[in-house]
Amino acid sequence: MGLIAVRLDAETEAHLADIVAHEKTDKSELIRRLINDRWLSLQAGQTLVARMGGHPQHLLQGADPNLSERSNRKKAIAARLQAQADRESTEHKSEVTATES
Repeated sequence: MGLIAVRLDAETEAHLADIVAHEKTDKSELIRRLINDRWLSLQAGQTLVARMGGHPQHLLQGADPNLSERSNRKKAIAARLQAQADRESTEHKSEVTATES
């Protein structure tokens, strides 16, 4: 953890002491919290995905460019779920046939 020295005028130092007493914390914790709050307010203009570092690269590789349309996404999801259900149904039938034999 780094150490930073900050010069404060008497009035600002008095304000800091008042806030520390009111918040029942120490100066370091108060300053860390204030810096973090300010940093978060600067990030507010970014989307959640941007704040988290952007989309994972593998997520977009090979993706259908038409998936930006909601109806196309719904069709793609439905097709994927149906394919998964078909696979599970086939696996279940194979297990039943194997146990009957």
